[in-house]
Amino acid sequence: MNELEPYIRAFNRLKRGVTKYGLAPHKPILLLTLIELIDKGLVMNNRFEVNVDLVGLFQENWRLLVDTAHQPDFTQPFYYLQSDKAKGQPFWTLHPYPGFQINAHIKSVQTLSGTVAYGAFDPELFQLLMIDNNRILAKDAILFLYFPERRASYYQHKQLDAGFYHDVQGLVLNDPEVRYKHVSIQTEDDVFIRSGLFKRYIPQLYQDTCSMTGMRMRSTFKYNFIDACHIVPFAVTHDDKVTNGIALCPNLHRAFDRGLVSVDENYRILVSPHVEEDTEHPYSLTKLSGRPIILPKQLQYQPAQENLEWHRREVFKR
Repeated sequence: MNELEPYIRAFNRLKRGVTKYGLAPHKPILLLTLIELIDKGLVMNNRFEVNVDLVGLFQENWRLLVDTAHQPDFTQPFYYLQSDKAKGQPFWTLHPYPGFQINAHIKSVQTLSGTVAYGAFDPELFQLLMIDNNRILAKDAILFLYFPERRASYYQHKQLDAGFYHDVQGLVLNDPEVRYKHVSIQTEDDVFIRSGLFKRYIPQLYQDTCSMTGMRMRSTFKYNFIDACHIVPFAVTHDDKVTNGIALCPNLHRAFDRGLVSVDENYRILVSPHVEEDTEHPYSLTKLSGRPIILPKQLQYQPAQENLEWHRREVFKR
């Protein structure tokens, strides 16, 4: 007997909620998403974190496979999949951060990401899914049973690397091919994805370097020392494109948000005359005045002048 077979059987008898729209499709979508994360090399250690890749691919797979009026709530299956078993044991478990407990479904993805360190498959199942052919078998079994009519188009979209998550990444990166596509932001999950991509891409595009001071710092422990700073606050425009962002170290981020520094039409640093400091100190803001900021090399990633103009007009203290 194939070692994967007991797990395939478990995948084929998932406990699904009964609704007026039919049986809930959430758990099969989550399983496909978890397997795809392994496929893409995004999870190699059986730690499925609540991050933009997991939530983004779940939303993409939902849009590719579900045509009912169910709500694409990622948090439901992430918690309730723990009730499904293979060989008499749960094959999915959640691991909270120290000091936290998970005794019920957490509906907010933001709260969930701050409570759950990661979800994990049964170790045997994860090792089996590290084998390419086993992942193909598992995905096919799920698609054949739960989404037979969408199976072919699902594979076609995946082959083309086309879909919601791909489009959102392109939108955040100001990709000209995606710029005029309508990518709706309807749920907390959608906002979580956009915001997470913004926070990921800005430090990358600036090579983990503060655009004003030139300080560059990376850590092997995944700590962020360079902030992704919105130029126009997200609350004002809901703009998470990288053209509304700039990479700053924490002290310059605070100074920028409070209008003590800004950037002129030639991408040079402006320092407010309202700053009181020791101007001889090597880290004084005054020494930055007039310096050109560090910019991403590609024009499509650089801060938009209309956003900087808004910051000079609405925030900067002259």
